[in-house]
Amino acid sequence: MVNWSMAANEATRPMVVCENLVKIYKTKDVEVLALQGLEVTIEQGEFMAIIGNSGSGKSTFLNMIGGLDRPSAGKLWVDGKDLFKLNDRELVEYKRNTVGFVWQNNGRNLVPYLTAWQNVQMPMLFDKDAKKQKERALQLLEMVGMAHKKNSKLTQLSGGEQQRIAIAIALSNNPKLLLADEPTGAVDAKTAAYILDVLRTINRETGITTVIVTHDQLLAKKVNRVVAIRDGKISSERVMKQSYLDRLQDITSFTEAQDVQDEYVILDRAGRLQIPRDMLEKLNVSGNRLKMELNGEKIILERPIDDGE
Repeated sequence: MVNWSMAANEATRPMVVCENLVKIYKTKDVEVLALQGLEVTIEQGEFMAIIGNSGSGKSTFLNMIGGLDRPSAGKLWVDGKDLFKLNDRELVEYKRNTVGFVWQNNGRNLVPYLTAWQNVQMPMLFDKDAKKQKERALQLLEMVGMAHKKNSKLTQLSGGEQQRIAIAIALSNNPKLLLADEPTGAVDAKTAAYILDVLRTINRETGITTVIVTHDQLLAKKVNRVVAIRDGKISSERVMKQSYLDRLQDITSFTEAQDVQDEYVILDRAGRLQIPRDMLEKLNVSGNRLKMELNGEKIILERPIDDGE
């Protein structure tokens, strides 16, 4: 394990390094293994998404790197900090200074009886300069296109407007890592596309590392990297093809993520891999075996001739 806190050049250090991460939830009668040896690295300044079915472990992972829940085993470094070694006070400082959260439930993002700019200003209350607080809040509202709604309260805002204000709130503590849990899950497709463009613009202009958990296929087509989690492990990745990186505004014309992204299977440290379920279904695999052949520089996997017949 590289000691990322001692990396010579902080600018080139990964934002997140996760190795063999395990999370076990225990109750009196049940023990649930939410993460089963998860391994992933997220570079500084990345704009990426995490996808997976309900119960796959994607939100658990987001909570781990956000400092909202403690891992059970493995290694987890964020911004050079070993999250396993942080005490309670250090963990509070980490959440206050390193991460910003955007939740799907706007009731969790905004205080209903405060105006938009007051909501954005709340995380800055430790700064005694009230004038500086308000100026910063208004700047953030301008950044997300909501300055004209600065005096509006929750009930006076649409779902999309509330979510944009939530993004401004998440940025108010100048975080290095922005985490968004289903940020477009409660809005229509047009509003979702706009929210995504706001997130991408912020990532591009500020360089803040942005990690999004989503089921939204439109969003998955417009991020630079998509990590798929299945059964608590990384199963595959999709990386945007270089030819589309500068044409993101046109990507809505494509119907399949494969049009704009290359898909990769992920090997764990033991050389094991998970093949995406939809690919196995298209191959009509009914058992637990695939025929394997090394052909030059390619490994070819195919359904056995006697399988499924």
